[in-house]
Amino acid sequence: MSGGFVTLFYKELLRFWKVAFQTVAAPVLTAMLYLLIFSHVLEARVQVYGSLRYTAFLVPGLVMMSILQNAFSNSSSSLIQSKVTGNIIFVLLPPISYREFYAAYVLAAMVRGVIVGAGVLLVTAFFTPLQFAHPLWIFAFALIAGGVMGSLGVVAGIWADKFDQLAAFQNFLIMPLTFLSGVFYSIHSLPSFWQGVSHFNPVFYMIDGFRYGFFGVSDVAPWQSFAVAFVSLLVLAALTLNFLRRGYKLRG
Repeated sequence: MSGGFVTLFYKELLRFWKVAFQTVAAPVLTAMLYLLIFSHVLEARVQVYGSLRYTAFLVPGLVMMSILQNAFSNSSSSLIQSKVTGNIIFVLLPPISYREFYAAYVLAAMVRGVIVGAGVLLVTAFFTPLQFAHPLWIFAFALIAGGVMGSLGVVAGIWADKFDQLAAFQNFLIMPLTFLSGVFYSIHSLPSFWQGVSHFNPVFYMIDGFRYGFFGVSDVAPWQSFAVAFVSLLVLAALTLNFLRRGYKLRG
């Protein structure tokens, strides 16, 4: 990788770290509030995976949701801000290849996602004892999920011309995909029709595989979840790289 990639990657890291209270602490607080509210209301009423406490079941879902949403937010908000303010030209002019451009934005998004996810995990650990049945699965799904949403964030940032378009992308695609993916429930609690619908949501496989890393049980086989998540990453990476190679909506 060239010095241009290192500089751009460092710039993207500094961008969110300089305002860590907003980009890291605030999402951790939001996840903690979800945990407090849902566990208080549903702890005695919902049973999943046999004797597993609902609060424990909820934690990996909240961690993965935080990784997904913050990875998307990092790359998409950076690009749309650069486009709206006009300083995207200073990123496009240096001799940085489109592959390095993609790698810098997505890797920075993954770093933010993982940092926020780790923060959520640390905070929620005070509320319930955690298991780590398969740590490698946890790590693998965290990285792939961050890469998927980081790539999708680049796509959204390229496509959107103003902030309300990006907000629509997030409200009508990202939020439904994450909230309807088994964060707060096992899909086996749904009617059969909605169980079938859930299997068309790639985010469901990321959360289910991630949860398998903690408890060793899941709604679908972990290798199936890994395959769906990995293919999703490859498809989005190919799409994003194609946009960047053509300069779609970035160059006049």
